[in-house]
Amino acid sequence: MLDIAICDDEPAHLSLIASYTSEFLELNQYEGTVHQFLHPDELLRACENKRFDLYILDIVMPMVNGIEVGKTIRNLDRESHIIYASAEPSFALQSFVANPVNYLLKPIDKQQFFATLNLVVSKLDMDMGNSFIVKTLEGIRTLRLSEVVFCEYTKHTAIYTLANGKTVTTRTFKGPFAQHVEQLLQDVRFVKPHASYVVNMDYVESFSKNRFTLRFGYSVPIVTKQYGFVREVYMNYLMETRNS
Repeated sequence: MLDIAICDDEPAHLSLIASYTSEFLELNQYEGTVHQFLHPDELLRACENKRFDLYILDIVMPMVNGIEVGKTIRNLDRESHIIYASAEPSFALQSFVANPVNYLLKPIDKQQFFATLNLVVSKLDMDMGNSFIVKTLEGIRTLRLSEVVFCEYTKHTAIYTLANGKTVTTRTFKGPFAQHVEQLLQDVRFVKPHASYVVNMDYVESFSKNRFTLRFGYSVPIVTKQYGFVREVYMNYLMETRNS
């Protein structure tokens, strides 16, 4: 299931790109939802609670241009994909700050657009290594590592809090929590500061001797005996991300 966000302040362009995107999904029999935004502020408000697999952005828009929108998206989600669609070729070099898949010039050539969407889909397929499966009472769920803010262990279940504000609770499981979250801990973004918590360091806003303060108002404790280890892991992660 693909979630695609399109932002363009020109209604005609927005409608056309949305139509092309829906046609691509239908032709290739992909399940997906196309979300349309006429103003960048509307998209950024949506991004506070939701992650999209693909963002298709105009460049010249009121108040906040597409380059700034792309940079904000990158700060929230490093694994999403961005396509720029603009009538202005002069911003192409600047757009690389958001690491876009492509920079398309309007009027959009449908075949070139479809080829770019095919490239995005192939990248998403490769990104499946950045996803994992959990068993819930409702059935099997696939979660992206990048959307997990933190995971909490309680009453032999794991509760995953996601960037969109929702939670996913597993079925009751046997065995230690550390074994359940082993796949998370193999990813450099995650650290276990407490016997009952795992944190995605991408969402950390501040760090003290006894807790992580996370985005969206969340807080996770750090057990005293883990502080030295957690501090070292977190500082190393900050250094790596700043140098990358």
